[in-house]
Parts: sequence; C-alpha cells; structure tokens
Amino acid sequence: DLVRREGEGGFAISAKLHPLESSGRIDPVTIGIGLAPRASSRQVRVNGVTTSANALSEWLAILWLTPAMDRLYQEGASSRRRFLDRLTLTIFPSHARHYSRYEAAMRQRNKLLSDEKGYDPLWLDGLEQIMAEQATHILLARRQLVDLLSEEIAKQEDGLFAKADLALEEGVDSRDLVTHNSEEIMPLLQNIWQKSRTSDAAIGRTLQGVHRADLKVTHHAKAMPAAQSSTGEQKALLLGLVLAQVNLITEKNGQPPVLLLDEVAAHLDPSRRAILFDILRSKGGQVWMTGTEPSLFETAGEAACYFQLDKGEIISAF
Repeated sequence: DLVRREGEGGFAISAKLHPLESSGRIDPVTIGIGLAPRASSRQVRVNGVTTSANALSEWLAILWLTPAMDRLYQEGASSRRRFLDRLTLTIFPSHARHYSRYEAAMRQRNKLLSDEKGYDPLWLDGLEQIMAEQATHILLARRQLVDLLSEEIAKQEDGLFAKADLALEEGVDSRDLVTHNSEEIMPLLQNIWQKSRTSDAAIGRTLQGVHRADLKVTHHAKAMPAAQSSTGEQKALLLGLVLAQVNLITEKNGQPPVLLLDEVAAHLDPSRRAILFDILRSKGGQVWMTGTEPSLFETAGEAACYFQLDKGEIISAF
C-alpha cells in the first residue's frame, strides 16, 4: 500500500531461510516476493522458480495480527473462516490445495444447476464426489486444528491474556458428521448435496458445505461470546489465540513461525507490553512489530532492531 501511494509503485524482497535442526530440513532455501510497478498481482519465487503464494507454506509458517482483524468477531462468518483456514494452513500446508479444488468443483456444480436446459445427474455425481473428497480433508484438518489449538490455549498462564473457548460450526446440518472416519464422511456429504440439488438450483448456490463453516469464540472466564465482549477483551482474545498458535506451530513444525504484530503494542498498557515482549523473546522466532511511536518498544530489549519508514523507503535504523 505504501509503495503504491507514496513510492514508485513496486517492491521486491528476498530472504534465505536456514532451517533449524529440529525441523528435519538441511539445506537453506531462497524465497522472493515482489510486485512490479502497475502490476495487479505479486510474483513469488522459491530457489529462483516462480510458484504460487500458497507454496510458501511448505517452507515457512507466517502469522499476522493487524488492526483490521479487530472486527473479526463482529463481521460475518466468512472472515472467521478465512482466519481459521490461515491457522490451519500453518499446520497442514496441503489445506489450501484441497480448498481450491473444492471451490472449483462447487463453482462448476452451481453453474450446472443454474442451466435452464436442465442438468446431467451423472455429471453432478462426479462433481459432488470431488467436493466430498476435498471437503473431507478440509473438515478433518479444521477439526484437528481447533482441538490442538484449544489444548495450547488451556496451557496458557491465567491472567496474562484472555483465554478463548473454541467451537467449530462445520457448515453442514448433519449430526452424522461427528465421525472422524473419512470413508464415512464422504458418502454423507454426497448424499446431502444430492438431496439439495433442487433447493440449491432455486437459490443459485450451494447452501451446505465446508464453505459455510464458522469459528465460534467464547471468553472462557466470563462464558461470554467474543462478539459480546468489550473491545479490549476482543483484542486480548485474539492476541491469546495467535500466541497459542505460535506455540502449536513451533511444536508441530520444529521451528517457530515468522510473526507480524501490527499496531499491537499501542493497545497494551506498559506492564502487559513488557510481558508480551518477554513472551516473544522466549519463543525464539522472528517477530516484526509496527508502531507510530518509538516509546512503545522501550522494553523490547537489546535483541530488537529498529527501522523507520518514510514514503515507502527505509530511511533510518535507530
């Protein structure tokens, strides 16, 4: 945004990743991402080879917390679903591929159902089978992520940041889906979509499926939905979630993620800010934090590096 508004309109950045021994990888990898002036999309390269942005998840996990996410609990289910899928992707890198295939098959199904000349049931059977196969991967990955993340949240020290209780609404009206057997889930989903063809055709979209899922968050100490909590409590719940995910990624992947905390320090009092810096130092990963005042980072310690941006450029480090 800065380079488009105040700079020349493009940027490029590259990095060499040196895996920790605990990650099981040996050789370093070079990644790069850039945006040409007036280009509409970014380019991603891994070891000099152009690839998709999703491919980066196979090499490193990235988490971020930005001011726009403060509305997560107030907005519709789609925002929380995207947040859930970003978290899931850091543990299960194939999650994005499954979701992309699911959406492609669903779009074809919707198009076929909307054909005024009618539709071929056998063609729909094939599309719904693809949807069921991909949806099963998506559903089970989300379930596992929510379970693992809930365990990490339970380990957090009381009183530092608000603890959350998590519940997954899967987007499908079927109690039979409580099974964790993929061979049982697939035919159940296919049956749901087969029975809903007429109603889906009438409304022009698929009404049930993993694309309708929602992540329900509750303030544990108050047994109150996050949407009804105060603004400060909502920020604390979100920060607690992200810190728990950092622990989960470190445990599962063998190395911590790259973490961006945008304007987070400004919303904490000095004591909690100092606690946050201590927690982040203990994680051992690379953390990027932004703020408008240098005083916000006075207790960050000597391990921190400081940069100042102006008109899309780094003009000084202090």
